[in-house]
Amino acid sequence: MNGEWLKLTAYLGERRRTGRKLVADELLDLYGRHGVAVSILLRGSEGFGGRHRIRTDRLLTLSEDLPVVAVAVDTRARILALLDDVLEIRRHGLVTLERAQLLEGTADGLPEGAEHFEETKLTLYLGRHDRVSGTPGFVAVCDLLHRREVAGATVLLGVDGTLDGHRRRARFLARNASVPLMIIAVGAGDRVAALLPELRRLAPERPMTLERVRVCKRDGALLSPPPSVSPRREDGLPVWQKLTVYTSAAARHGGSPAHVALVRGLREHGTRGATSLRGIWGFHGQAAPHGDRLLALGRNVPVMTVSVDSPPAVAAAFDVVDGVTRERGLVTAELVPTALGHPGEAEY
Repeated sequence: MNGEWLKLTAYLGERRRTGRKLVADELLDLYGRHGVAVSILLRGSEGFGGRHRIRTDRLLTLSEDLPVVAVAVDTRARILALLDDVLEIRRHGLVTLERAQLLEGTADGLPEGAEHFEETKLTLYLGRHDRVSGTPGFVAVCDLLHRREVAGATVLLGVDGTLDGHRRRARFLARNASVPLMIIAVGAGDRVAALLPELRRLAPERPMTLERVRVCKRDGALLSPPPSVSPRREDGLPVWQKLTVYTSAAARHGGSPAHVALVRGLREHGTRGATSLRGIWGFHGQAAPHGDRLLALGRNVPVMTVSVDSPPAVAAAFDVVDGVTRERGLVTAELVPTALGHPGEAEY
């Protein structure tokens, strides 16, 4: 099956509760009960929400309510059927809906009927210990993406989720082989389409999605600012934009890690929220894929920072992003058709 799916993403604090249990657990329980094709829970390392309280895993006193991101991807019908339950569970925080094209059984480039994008975000979902000829699956995929000169890729390790509709939750002192991880790659649409058959041979049973994206900066070079769009749709509903900055935990800006400087700069600027997610492997530009082969969160790993706001606010905050990524990093912008809950309501 190839077609348009929906990606539902919830941004919240990890200690947020429904009264019975943690909101994140409630969401993943829901996705597991309904057999959502793929979902993943990611634990952030840095961020702030509507109350502009910094949360970071670098300081014990500020690590009690780190941001988490819960992503669910499935058919439009299944995601929309879950939406009321998701909103009932998530009383605070931000939920976004974005379109994604599912690619399954891809034999020769883009399948028939798939939309071609000039610039593309490719997301591949694997099990934590998937292997390719004895090599970790995520390492093999990143090596291929790098050889084919894709702009960059980041591997994010999940702590919970579903694959093939089955719940896969990480547990202490277990191998957790099937717990999902996601590989997010950004590159030219033609280049990504050309390597899809090779990716399918590496991961024949795993879901992949494509989304439209604009590359704003690469390796310090300004390619295009975030697109100027109306803050409201024709039906009067607000439009949101997502700004994503891919850096490294080893990159520095003003004496601080680049992602830390970015989060604090966006907070001082008045941005409604930002979340940094530390990866375990990846690359950007000409640098070879790198990270920590033991899955420890070391210093030389990629970091992805996400912020969702109105188009005028994103345009105004781009100066902060531009300053932090003056020498290195990859910056993309995406349109978010639907945001349920004001971006400022993420209270962590």
